[in-house]
Amino acid sequence: MNILHELHTHGQSIWYDFIGRNFITSGRMKELVEKGIRGMTSNPTIFEGAIAGGEEYDEQIASLDGAGKTTGEIATELFMTDVRGACDVLRPLFDQSNGSDGYISLEVSPTLANNTEGSIEEAIRLWKGVDRPNLMMKIPATPEGYPAIQECIAEGININITLIFSVEQYRQVVEAYLSGLEARLRGGRSIDHVSSVASLFVSRIDSMIDGWLERIGSPEALALRGKAGLANSKLVYQEFQRLFSAERWDRLRAEGANLQRPLWASTSTKNPDYPDLLYVDNLIGPNTVNTVPPATLESILDHGIASSTIEKGMEEAEETMRSIEEAGVSLEKVMDDLLDQGVEKFAASFTSLFEKIEAKREQLRQAGIAESS
Repeated sequence: MNILHELHTHGQSIWYDFIGRNFITSGRMKELVEKGIRGMTSNPTIFEGAIAGGEEYDEQIASLDGAGKTTGEIATELFMTDVRGACDVLRPLFDQSNGSDGYISLEVSPTLANNTEGSIEEAIRLWKGVDRPNLMMKIPATPEGYPAIQECIAEGININITLIFSVEQYRQVVEAYLSGLEARLRGGRSIDHVSSVASLFVSRIDSMIDGWLERIGSPEALALRGKAGLANSKLVYQEFQRLFSAERWDRLRAEGANLQRPLWASTSTKNPDYPDLLYVDNLIGPNTVNTVPPATLESILDHGIASSTIEKGMEEAEETMRSIEEAGVSLEKVMDDLLDQGVEKFAASFTSLFEKIEAKREQLRQAGIAESS
């Protein structure tokens, strides 16, 4: 039994934060699933790197361009083709786990992060386009995102809620999920096949708060560096335990509802002074997911631990966050800024991706003209 299977015995599923056409078609993805990867996530930045990185998409881009598709339509077809292929590789795991794992996530356009109706419409369109039960649509935890999440859950669409930073955001995410399930039940529809994860971004919290603490510069402030990400995650997990042991959840569970698990995202270490598995080894526990990029997966396979750690230090977590606030850090501003920056970053990657597809179209057109002359 390797480390990935050992982690699963402790209740944690490791998902892979990567996608690429060759990765799916070459059999490498299937090998990782056999090794113990239990799901996948993608985002505009990952797609941008995959599409710009080689020739694996050229044939489909040229074909779609020849059919008169717009750049946006081409991008959507590329996304859906990759995600559909990944869903098919993960389908046996999805079936074997009774729908608890075996998902891949696809992002609703980040440009719609502040557009409730637009997010709902795009989520439905992509959900129908991919047409796989083990797809999760990604919608960010913005004020406009919460009602979109609720409506999509009510429509039976699996949702990965992203860009969660604060405990307050997390509460609203759970509220959207539970309300969506309740609305679905009121409509006489089953809820046993609707799934969701709540993605808390971990390392970005330390990156921003560490900057604040260094600017403050006192010994007390400097001693708190590298502690916020884990403390905040443990407080979210504590809230998860509370909300999903309440009577409201018990009523939904009796109707077949699936647990909305916390998913630890942004778990690669950004500060080279910190251990490379800081946000992996310390967040292991029942009913959790950790999605990791390729380098972090290699580190897990090389020297990761398999031990329940999520509840260790739970008592100190609240005190840590209080001490950070008392040192002069505005946690409310930090969390708001992180959400804004997260939306902006993904939107910028989305725009850049479109530009790269447009450039690739032109390059392929010129190559076609050259070949025919």
